[in-house]
Amino acid sequence: MQKKERFRHLIGYFTQNFPEPQTELAYTSPYELMVAVVLSAQCTDKRVNMVTPALFEAYPTPVHLATATPDDILPYIKSISYPNNKAKHLAGLGKMLVEQFNSEIPSTVQDLVKLPGVGRKTANVIVSVIWNQPAMAVDTHVFRVSKRLGLVTKEAKTPLEAEKQLIAHLPQDLIAKAHHWLILHGRYICVARRPKCEECPLTHFCQFFQKNFPNIPDDPENKLGG
Repeated sequence: MQKKERFRHLIGYFTQNFPEPQTELAYTSPYELMVAVVLSAQCTDKRVNMVTPALFEAYPTPVHLATATPDDILPYIKSISYPNNKAKHLAGLGKMLVEQFNSEIPSTVQDLVKLPGVGRKTANVIVSVIWNQPAMAVDTHVFRVSKRLGLVTKEAKTPLEAEKQLIAHLPQDLIAKAHHWLILHGRYICVARRPKCEECPLTHFCQFFQKNFPNIPDDPENKLGG
């Protein structure tokens, strides 16, 4: 099956079954989303959502966050991964937002990545979710799923290379949605260690499935053990 067909099947399934995917991070403003995404690096959204209510109550705006030190922030986020580094990032992020961006969340990847703790993946999430820009945030889930499905080639060794290949084959108006499709599929079905192929609706065009289960018919209705 050609790559073009794989993308057609991906889009066909998800536009029909999950037409409006959303981030699972809880937020009520662009500022809250930025903080949540920074905290979510190598941490589950569920865990982040557990700590952010108290954090946002203490620091509801960039102006409030700008007054905090890493030691002030740490008690609120100590249960998530890498809390010391993230406390430093948030303290610096608050100050930079106030001093350089008038407490507004930047609308470009180029400006966002200047902020402490904001890499390209985080910036792409923010511009796609807040500003509805055609940006593809490639995290570990997206990277894994896109390779297994055969949406990107084996030569894509970095998230940026995968991002470029995915964007090249997706309609612009679906790029942001496709990020959510792939990340949620990787989070709940195409998990890292033991992918749940028996539950997956995408096996009929999945390279990983075809390689590991060659004797099972390439049928979209097929389920392992079904």
